[in-house]
Order: sequence, then structure tokens, then C-alpha cells
Amino acid sequence: MSLDVMNLTLVLAAALAGGWVARKAGYPSILGELTVGIVLGPPLLGLLEPDEAVLVIGKLGVVLLMLYIGIHLDPTALGKAAKPGALASLGGFAVPAALGFGLMLAVDGDVVAAAFVAVAMGVTSLATKSRILVDLDILNTRVAHVLMAGALFSDIAALVLFAALLGFAATGAVAIGGLVSIAVKAVVFLVAACVVGAWGFPRLGHRLATSRVDPSVLFLVVVISGLLFAAAADAAGLHGILGAFLAGLFIREGVLSHRQLAEVETRARNVSVGLLAPLFFVAAGFNVSFSVFADSFWLVVAVVVLATTGKILGTALFYLPTGFGFREGVAVGAGMNGRGAVEIIVAEIAFEAGIIDADVFSILVFMAVFTTATVPVLLTRTVAWLRRHDQLVTDERDGVLFVGAGPLARHIAGLLAGDATVALIDSNREHCRAAAHRGLDVVKGNSLDEDIMQRAGAAHARTLVAVTANAEVNLLAARLASRRFGIPNLYVAMPQEATQSMRAMVEDLGGQLLFGRSVDIASWDVDVDQGRVVDLTYTVSSLESADSVESIDKPSALNLSSLPLIIRKRRGSDMFDPNRDLETGDRVIALGRAEHPVSPHDVPSVAAD
Repeated sequence: MSLDVMNLTLVLAAALAGGWVARKAGYPSILGELTVGIVLGPPLLGLLEPDEAVLVIGKLGVVLLMLYIGIHLDPTALGKAAKPGALASLGGFAVPAALGFGLMLAVDGDVVAAAFVAVAMGVTSLATKSRILVDLDILNTRVAHVLMAGALFSDIAALVLFAALLGFAATGAVAIGGLVSIAVKAVVFLVAACVVGAWGFPRLGHRLATSRVDPSVLFLVVVISGLLFAAAADAAGLHGILGAFLAGLFIREGVLSHRQLAEVETRARNVSVGLLAPLFFVAAGFNVSFSVFADSFWLVVAVVVLATTGKILGTALFYLPTGFGFREGVAVGAGMNGRGAVEIIVAEIAFEAGIIDADVFSILVFMAVFTTATVPVLLTRTVAWLRRHDQLVTDERDGVLFVGAGPLARHIAGLLAGDATVALIDSNREHCRAAAHRGLDVVKGNSLDEDIMQRAGAAHARTLVAVTANAEVNLLAARLASRRFGIPNLYVAMPQEATQSMRAMVEDLGGQLLFGRSVDIASWDVDVDQGRVVDLTYTVSSLESADSVESIDKPSALNLSSLPLIIRKRRGSDMFDPNRDLETGDRVIALGRAEHPVSPHDVPSVAAD
């Protein structure tokens, strides 16, 4: 294999550009990477070439991506998602497979070919979906855990079915012996992986900790472990990405220290998501062939439509017994719709065996790329749908972590303390003393120190509220909370003089501006400290008023200028977010500036309905 450095450079540059454009348009990077593969690759302009080096490096990137996903995910939460994941994979596989089998049987009449197409339409892509979950910053949600568990079930079942179908195609009968052999190998691999991961990894981690190895050496050891697991999975007849994913799941705190784990996770993300994996997704776009539209246009449309609708509706319907709701089932189905690498492997096996012809092969490849391209769009929309209805469930996190324990932060924390576990971090001794006096949990220290974050409960926090007067500290703390501890909800205070790049960083982190607008925190701290504030309660009395929160910024009857703080719903309280849908009966608690000082420990509540 020769390395064409220029072609590799062009593919990387194209991936970078495509990912940047996609993010600017509000979609995950993978959509842009697939698009540039189609537009600049062989399907259209032919400026990029799918040489062997690009393909090999891209596959390595996907293996490292799966290693990173495994490290990042909580295996306990993933285990809790096993039942809904099994239901999702069953519905998401059976319904589109049945539709595909019926379609191809009606068109061609070949039972074996129809069965291969059916399996290809039913599978889902673990690698493709994993990257989308990273891009959307939803790895710590129940949706992500169900998707990963469902994809594992789907991929393993699909590989066993492939073996059975290949045996049937070769001999005209189901090869029971070969099927049993594949199943036995898979079980042996899974048992061995669990033994090595649960028993061997902690001992290896202890040796590494006592020898104080360099972080780069530690990362190399982790990568080698992931590659060995991937090789073992391949030897067992499973896909290598499953092995790398399992290796990552076993690399937890206890195997490595919190600081070591954070360092390894960061390096794995940078190497896979930031460098190597984009090559795989650009190369996926190279496989599209538009010639099938001339000869089999309606068949292409039918396959894509049935694969998409069957996957989403089948998943949503089979998901109903979980009790997690139809909306979440639709979101899981949208995520399960991507096929990608696994489906293309199925198509190649069938094509090489002469079971399907070149036209059907091209249709399946196009279906894989098209459905993968729809996942970022559909999953982005459905996740936003869940968020609007306050139904995006995270890893049973219920804590709120405040960066800053100034007067305004203490006031907001006091309002939330009855509904959630609240903790504050501040390096100012007086702020900490005042917070403790109010009965709030507070940790004195630098909020940019990982150990301090850990002590304050960042690993279990659902929401971070960065409310210091220093915008840079707020941004850095939010980034640390998101990247290291996976806190999903970020509210970052920004002053009016904040630069556009600082505001863009908040968006890139998936965060929100605290209070929904720029605010002078120092000024409000002074007013709260001196008692020149009063709480206001705005109650939504109709659906018409629920669509707007403009009244929150209007002076009340007491001539107060208000600052929206939290939303009290029937299910509890959360930070104010102007993009969140309000319902009749919801209350928005705001803070207003009073004309005369009020005791900060006895702030009245004024109804402004």
C-alpha cells in the first residue's frame, strides 16, 4: 500500500471544510463530511480519490472512535438501557426487513436476494450513529444509551443472519453447523472480553498508576488494548468496532484515576473525531453511484422510503411498552435509521457471492449513504422536540452545579435548592462563608480544577450554571464540565461586551446564555447584596401567553426591571431558557430591581400574572 500524501491531505481538508459548513448550518459535522465525499469524490466532480491509504486510515479512525465512545459512556446506564434497546432493535430490524423482503420478492422473485436486501434494510450502523451522538452532545442521555444498546443487539443479530444466509446461498440449505460455530465464537469472545476487562484492566491500571507512566505512553497502552479487542472480535466473526467499543466500556475510574481517564478521553476524542474518523465518512460518500436513477429510479425511492419509515415507525411502536413515550421512540428510531458500514459490508458479501447484481448493490450503497445523511437531520429535530417538551432524560443526573458563589448565584441556588441537589464552587472565602451560612453546599477552590469539580459533584450534575463576573472563567468552566464530566445542560453568563467568538463558543458547547441575554453580573451582585431586589412570579395563564416570555422583560406594577431566573413546572424547577415551550400553569421566577432596599434574607414574592 503506497501513501499518496497529497490525496490524503485533500481528503482531510475537505472533511474539515465540510464539517465546518455543516456546523455553521446547525448540523453535525458528519453530514458535511458525507456531502463533500459525494460532491468532490467519484460520484460527481472526481477531485478526490478513494485510495487504499485513505480507506485504511479511515477504518482505524472508526475503531478509535468506538474506543472513545466506550470510554465516555457509563456502562451502568447502558445496562439499564438493555431492555428498551432490545425492543428498539427488534422493531427497528423486523419492520423494515419485512417491508424490504416483500418489495424485492415482488420485483425480482429471488428469495435469497430478497432476504439479503431485507437484512441490509434492517441493520443499523453503530459507528455512524456514535459520531452523531458525539456531535449532538447527547452521549449522556437515555436516548444515546438505548441507541448504543440497540445497535449492539442489531449488529450481532445481523452478523449471525448473514452467516445463515450465506450458508443457504452456497448449499441451498441452512448450515446449522456454521451458524452454531459463529454463535459459539461470539459467546466465547464476549465472556473473554468481560473477564479481561473486569479482572485484567484494573490490575494493569494499578501497575500503570504505581509506575507513573507518561500520559502519551498511557494513551498508547489504551489504544493497543482497544485494537487487541477489535482484533479478537474480528477473529470471532464479529465486527472489530464492537471489540473496541467493549474495551472502552471497561476503561473506567478505578482502572485509571480521574485525571488519567480525562487525559485519555481527550486524546482519544482529538485523534478520532478530530483527525482520523472524518476520513471514513468522506470515503463513505465515494460509494454513491447515480447511474441507478436512470434504470431503477422508483426502486431506489421505494427502498429508501420503506427503509426509513419502517425503521422509525417500527422502533417507535415496539418502544411503546417501555413507557418512555412515543416521542422518545421516534427519536430512537431516527437515530437507528443510519446504516453505513455494516450495511455496505452486507451488500459487498452478497455482490461478491453473486446473490445480488450491480444495480441492487448500488441501490443498497445509496440507501446506506442517504439514510445515514438523514440521521443528523432527523435526530437533531427529534432531540430538539424532546428538549422543548422537557422529555430528554439524562443519566439520572439531578444536581445543579454553580460556578461562582456570589450574591446572585446564592440567590438562584436558594430558589433551586428545594427541587434539586445544589452545589457551588468559588475561590472567594467570603462568598463560600455566605453560601454555607444559607445552608448551601459549597466547595472552596478553582472551578477550572478537575479535582475541585469532582468534589463538587460534577459527575452527577445535570446542569452547570456559570455565573461569575468573568466571562472567560465561565466559558472555560463550561467547557470543562461538558468535555470532562458530560454535564448536558450548560448556562453561561455573558456580559454585553462579550465578543462574538465568545458567544459562538457557548453555542459550540451546546450551551445557552444564562437568563437568555447578556447581563452585567457584577451589577446584579451589588444589588442583591445590598437588598435592592425583589422576586417576581409570572404565571402562564393561557397557551397564547405561553408562546411568549416578552412580558418578563417589562416593568411590573412596582416599576421593577426584571431578570428571568428559573421556570417552575409541575415536575420541578429548571433554569430559565427562552427557547423552552411553556405550558399553562408554569411559573417564571424573575428578579427585579427595587426602588428601595429590601433585606436579602427576606425578599418578597410579587405576583405579576
